[in-house]
Amino acid sequence: MAQPGLPGFTSDVLQGQRYLLAQVDAIDWLRSFPAETVDLVVTDPAYESLEKHRDVGTTTRLKVSDGSSNPWFPIFPNSRFPALFHQLFRVLKRNTHCYMYCDQETMFVAKPLAEAAGFRFWKPIVWDKVAIGMGYHYRARYEFVLFFEKGKRKLTDLGIADVITCKRIRGGYPTEKPPEVSRVLIEQSSAPGDVVIDPFMGSASVGVAALGLGRRFAGTDVADSALKLARERLAGIGEAQP
Repeated sequence: MAQPGLPGFTSDVLQGQRYLLAQVDAIDWLRSFPAETVDLVVTDPAYESLEKHRDVGTTTRLKVSDGSSNPWFPIFPNSRFPALFHQLFRVLKRNTHCYMYCDQETMFVAKPLAEAAGFRFWKPIVWDKVAIGMGYHYRARYEFVLFFEKGKRKLTDLGIADVITCKRIRGGYPTEKPPEVSRVLIEQSSAPGDVVIDPFMGSASVGVAALGLGRRFAGTDVADSALKLARERLAGIGEAQP
């Protein structure tokens, strides 16, 4: 049964809907899912190391200033990763995958905590953004996608490289990811009709990729702007639950 205040999550998860959006804390949202009801996780937490870049001024996109009109969103602290990975492992079905976007600093924090929750870590996938971004020492033009497995699942295409090249999005939602990158991950680790979730959905780029591939999608975010943008983007792709 669905938990009070978090309607829609039953043994079917989406109750026949193509997608379902929520505005609630990621871990609280995951707790509303019955165990082993999700086919794939693709997500991008607002990791703690981003605060370091903002504090030392290596990026202007993370704050409202003369150089940026984008408000920032709440950081997900490293201290909450154990609870997050515990819930992700619990809600995923057996023999499934979990992908998490992160930087090199967060990778060293997240990997052992995910393994402690039961995941097998395969490797970091590199997203090559083509153009350089923030930083002082060798400015970054890549980001990692950590590849975790619950049980054992074969990738759809074993010929896909561990570097995905796709231009970064400029002027969009803060840290917005191109749907084309998530599309590769979704094609590799799910089938049409499967349920893909993102507990830090932001602009719903994962949802765009999932629905475009015939999957179903559930996502949440605490930011008003994220929920508004997600609704607008997904409205033209599939019918949402009221």
